[in-house]
Amino acid sequence: MKGNEKVIALLNELLSDELTAINQYMVHSEMCANWGYEKLHEAAEKRAIQEMKHAESLIGRVIFLEGTPIVSNLKQIRIGADVSAQHRNDLRAETEAVAAYNAGIRLAVELSDNGSRELLESILKDEEVHLDWLEAQLTQIEQMGIQTYLVEQLG
Repeated sequence: MKGNEKVIALLNELLSDELTAINQYMVHSEMCANWGYEKLHEAAEKRAIQEMKHAESLIGRVIFLEGTPIVSNLKQIRIGADVSAQHRNDLRAETEAVAAYNAGIRLAVELSDNGSRELLESILKDEEVHLDWLEAQLTQIEQMGIQTYLVEQLG
């Protein structure tokens, strides 16, 4: 089915965001594993895998709309030097993702592409869960201090 070029461009832009997030979260995951923060390693790895599934869905939709998925465009990857910086950087990425998916949903509605709208709404829900989790982690750090927080993250 030939899709609207604006929707295809939007889907490729969101794909770029997802591919960037995968890389950022995998690096953060491995850094946490290296530091012995097994719970954070697993959480970041799980988030990266969810972003991979989002990327796969976006690729599938672009192909369905007879577009060409662009998988070579990454945005700036923000690697945190410590856990707090990682959470702040990941929160920024998720905040931007929520805004981008909301804008994408508006475009899909405007162009009467309900299939893309449904896909974007589904991904948006996951991104909101990621955002909520990161906000909770940063609140815990603020309330209990970084040292206590990190003790809770050990294997």
